Amino acid sequence: MPFHRPTLEALIRAAEAEIEASLPGADASLRRTVLGVLARVLAGGEHGLYGYLDFIVRQALPDTAESEYLDRHADVWGIVRKAAAFAAGAVDFTGVNGTVIAEGTELKRADGVKYATAAEATIAGGSATVAVVAVAAGSAGLANAGQTLTLTTPIAGVDSAATIAAGGLIAGADQETDPALLIRLLARIQQPPHGGADFDYPSWALAVAGVTRAWVYAQELGIGTVTVRFMMDATYADGIPLAADVAAVQAAIDAVRPVTADVTVVAPVAVPLSFTISGLNPATQAVKDAIEAELKDLIRREAEPGGTLLVSHIREAISIAAGENDHFLVTPAADVVSATGEISTFGDITWS
Repeated sequence: MPFHRPTLEALIRAAEAEIEASLPGADASLRRTVLGVLARVLAGGEHGLYGYLDFIVRQALPDTAESEYLDRHADVWGIVRKAAAFAAGAVDFTGVNGTVIAEGTELKRADGVKYATAAEATIAGGSATVAVVAVAAGSAGLANAGQTLTLTTPIAGVDSAATIAAGGLIAGADQETDPALLIRLLARIQQPPHGGADFDYPSWALAVAGVTRAWVYAQELGIGTVTVRFMMDATYADGIPLAADVAAVQAAIDAVRPVTADVTVVAPVAVPLSFTISGLNPATQAVKDAIEAELKDLIRREAEPGGTLLVSHIREAISIAAGENDHFLVTPAADVVSATGEISTFGDITWS
């Protein structure tokens, strides 16, 4: 039988009844009497204790625990919340030959995000390419190649504007959220490691900062081989990891995999999926934005390398978008089947 926490009013009535039972003739229900005040004070303290017990009960199980206690549950099972990662890359400076750019030189983006050079460099041939790292960890430090950064403190002989080099500033990731940590913790509890079972490989990949989805394919490259593919949805627009990310996951899995397993970590090949929708009603921008958000969410939830994205689910995602009343999905007209190693990503929407 479940326990029902008594309300403050019920506790007050119980305290009044207890006082009156102990003091025949007393009336503790009168608000401006000593006994009435005493009944409310006792009930208030008891109500607070019930509240604390209610809080403790929620922390006793990981699926209802708050952040601090969830971390403790995870720690017991050997799982650590993934810390935020620093975005890093290279920046191209221009200026006078021979001018030195010191390590730790600070730059900032137009929105105020700051970076610092990770090594000393000297301008030669009118330019210098310098490694930089975001000052603060998190996805806010991610930036595309070609964006401009500005020196926070001018350096004589160096142009104040620098350009992010090819490849952009990558690998920045926010701290793992409570829901994401809980998913990994429950998977660890419900599926204990089996020293190389199929579900072990996604768990090992998901333990790497920035990894949001992972899949394993047995014997794809031959007997004794294991292929692992993963996505980094919060780090890159299409979620496809870069070579450095693949190397990081490969190293993490190599550290724990069975010695007999030949494991290859690769990035999925993105196949942008375009949609054509006609007869949208109402055809407002708000409804269009809601449909786009639902389709992106569907792709993130259901798309996987070599998998199938059901056209019925696409239609459903459009229909549940806030404000949508009617539509006709022109393309895709059938289930979207991905080839081995390929994964559907969001492309664009044509409204007709």
